[in-house]
Amino acid sequence: MAYVVAEPCIKCKYTDCVDVCPVDCFYEGENFLVINPDECIDCGACVPECPTEAIFDEDELPSQWSQYKELNAELAQKWPNITEKREPLDTADEYAKKTGKRNELSRNPGGK
Repeated sequence: MAYVVAEPCIKCKYTDCVDVCPVDCFYEGENFLVINPDECIDCGACVPECPTEAIFDEDELPSQWSQYKELNAELAQKWPNITEKREPLDTADEYAKKTGKRNELSRNPGGK
């Protein structure tokens, strides 16, 4: 079992979750983070750290975001690993509570 990053993270990309992850299983896209399900140890440390409440246990992932389980697994294989907290995107405050952001997800890798 693993945790999944879902739609609320899009265009926010707060990295408080990355800072507390004991196994460095987060991967960074241009405007989204994902969790590698093969590396996640299901500790849940990241969940309370997410300001947008975008992280879910895969068994509790809301049905409207079910595709994010597969998306996390796929993109974690393509994007660079992120192991330290960074500043959120400039759009974070504006997009934190927006819904219907799936079409704004960039598949481009992130990182600095």
